[in-house]
Amino acid sequence: MGDGRRYEEGDEDMSEVLGLKEKLGRNVFKHNEHRHIEIKAGKERDPRLKKAVYVCPAGLYSLNDQGEVELTIDGCLECGTCRLACGPELLDWNYPAGGAGVQFRFG
Repeated sequence: MGDGRRYEEGDEDMSEVLGLKEKLGRNVFKHNEHRHIEIKAGKERDPRLKKAVYVCPAGLYSLNDQGEVELTIDGCLECGTCRLACGPELLDWNYPAGGAGVQFRFG
């Protein structure tokens, strides 16, 4: 190859195109005893919170049968999209403590 790098048998084919779910599936999420995002008490039915259902790239927000927004924290990308869409009056959002949260695996 013309880039000066030696390729050996077993090297990954870097031209492989991965879909979003495959890319997200390579990441690792380390749990922490405290959730870094919480829906503020009493705000579960606030219509502005429904924005998070549509904009969260990891799909962690959903509507339950009572019309309340629920959050599953596992797999959070820590991108802050939900905070920007919904605002700090609806969400308590902080980065996880060191060593916890998402660890990206680029592939």
